[in-house]
Amino acid sequence: MTSLRSWKSRNAFFDGGKCGLKMRQLPFMGMLCIVMLFIVYRTTTYQHRHTEMEAKLHPFDSLKESALASGLLSSLPEGIIRASSDLEPKPLWSRSKVRAPSHHNLLAMPVGIKQKNNVDALVQKFLPENFTVILFHYDGHVDGWWDLEWSNKAIHIAVKNQTKWWYAKRFLHPAVVSIYDYVFLWDEDLGVKHFDPGRYLRIVRDEGLEISQPALDPNSTEIHHRITVRSRTKKVHRRVYENRGSTKCSDVSEGPPCTGFVEGMAPVFSRAAWYCAWHLIQNDLVHGWGMDMKLGYCAQGDRTKKVGVVDSEYIVHQAIQTLGTAKKNSNTDESIKRHSPIIVDSRMEIRRQSTWELEVFKKRWNEAVKEDKGWVDPFKRNPIRRKRRRHRH
Repeated sequence: MTSLRSWKSRNAFFDGGKCGLKMRQLPFMGMLCIVMLFIVYRTTTYQHRHTEMEAKLHPFDSLKESALASGLLSSLPEGIIRASSDLEPKPLWSRSKVRAPSHHNLLAMPVGIKQKNNVDALVQKFLPENFTVILFHYDGHVDGWWDLEWSNKAIHIAVKNQTKWWYAKRFLHPAVVSIYDYVFLWDEDLGVKHFDPGRYLRIVRDEGLEISQPALDPNSTEIHHRITVRSRTKKVHRRVYENRGSTKCSDVSEGPPCTGFVEGMAPVFSRAAWYCAWHLIQNDLVHGWGMDMKLGYCAQGDRTKKVGVVDSEYIVHQAIQTLGTAKKNSNTDESIKRHSPIIVDSRMEIRRQSTWELEVFKKRWNEAVKEDKGWVDPFKRNPIRRKRRRHRH
């Protein structure tokens, strides 16, 4: 009996030891499970972000996939399908292997022969940075540009009396400009003495800006919004503080023209931002008024962070009126002309048209928001959160 009792006590001791060992292992196993779950979560998140980034960098891969799924391209073998193009000139004959495009950024401008000298100075700034240059000749004068050394390397498109946004909608389709990292869609009346495209792009990348513009020199002829004015003490700014007139801009301001805003004279778009912005351009509203207030929706995220004005690389806006002139009405009766010639100022008519287009654009936006029940405004904050933020400030 003694030996049996002794055996049972030893067995109980070992069983207790095993149980204690298991109890001590439980926290370790729990920690191990947590670590494994964290690794799985991080891996999944990374893969998701990588997929999103690929979609942004190569949006036409998904376009091609959707076209294949719809059956529109079912008659073609998949390997022959090319969903994008570019603006790079190709040789008429060459026995060497076709080289990949070497230009990774695009400068596109509407130009007139009267601004030739200013355009030449502007383009000269971009050429060392290996830009593709496309000129939209709104006056139809192309032959007057061939004496410039770089002109035969540029792309020239001439349609008379058309605006920058008309050209952009028809000739800068995202499928055509998808090889370019950034699209500079600039006016021709900009002074670039204090602007360097290479430095500008390095800043834009470092700051994570999807939509940007160089700041305007305070001495520019025409300034419409204070947020575009250069700050001498900053490299980049994303908001402005103003308490004059009807515009009130402070830390609690959440949208244009206080933050998340660039003007239409010199915008710079990343590839992903341009893909969105091109779809925002209205085909029939050629002056583009009102679009600048909505460009932040194409910033691929928080417009207060991804839209900005670069101060260290700035330009001068000369505000030269290029479209439209004041001239006598040639259709007026000759006898009336001799006594009181009627002056027709097409610039005033253009302004009236632009104002009308602005109202149409606003109306379309509001109707689109109302009709799209599934759309959620990414920048519409909860009123309670907004109230708390005001209290903090």
